Amino acid sequence: MSSFALFLRPQGADEVARQVADWLIDRDHEVRVLADEASALGRPGLGVRPDELVRGADLVVSLGGDGTMLRAAALAVVEDVPVLGVNLGDLGYLTAVEPSGAVVALKRFLSGAYEIEERMRLAVTAPGLPAGTSALNEVVVEKAGTGQTVRLDVRLDDVPFTSYVADGLILATATGSTAYSFSSRGPILDPKLRAVVTTPVAAHMLFDRSMVLDADCVVTAVVADDRPAELSIDGRELGRLEPGTEIHCTGADRPTRLVTFGGRDFHSVLRSKLALGDR
Repeated sequence: MSSFALFLRPQGADEVARQVADWLIDRDHEVRVLADEASALGRPGLGVRPDELVRGADLVVSLGGDGTMLRAAALAVVEDVPVLGVNLGDLGYLTAVEPSGAVVALKRFLSGAYEIEERMRLAVTAPGLPAGTSALNEVVVEKAGTGQTVRLDVRLDDVPFTSYVADGLILATATGSTAYSFSSRGPILDPKLRAVVTTPVAAHMLFDRSMVLDADCVVTAVVADDRPAELSIDGRELGRLEPGTEIHCTGADRPTRLVTFGGRDFHSVLRSKLALGDR
């Protein structure tokens, strides 16, 4: 018997989630779902507390889009559990299979016919953040109000580099290079690379380019002047940063482990999602 943690998209239950849960239960596997999601599925007996969901699990199954995958991965990495993404969203950069292939994917996982792809995460330290906080996509420090900018004094390995006056600064992984950083004209990196991408957003200065740094580089951003900033990690807003606050980011020791089955390489996904074949 194996143990599976199902993580559902915020919109609620989905027929695919019920199908996956029932298929696993019929084969005597343990299935866990967050309590409120279990009730929405009509399977309240599967409900557990958030701290119980991933502990001791063999696999986390994310049923949703990339946003759901980011949240599932944040839970899974704490226990070093691999994640299988079933795409119920639009883009699906991070997911491995479409809904029609969910049960087949589980069969292949149980038979050992799969691969693990490791994706670097960014370790983040800042006042008020729990120890071990990390990001799979990006850390964003941005202006706290409309009609203004934020000034961020940046150090690289504790050596002063420059001060950005901009709408914000994105610190992304290679995985996150196709997310917010990409929409801000940052470079696309192969997600298997270990690197930190710094991308200013609407910089009010001559130097407005992205940089690709070594994964072990410690990037420090200090909220300067008298204007506060806002911090978000993988799309989750984490509150205000007062002037003088420092944020430190570098490659995390523990990666996210994604379950893959081959035949869906990054270049093909990129070509499909960006409709490059139609050009």
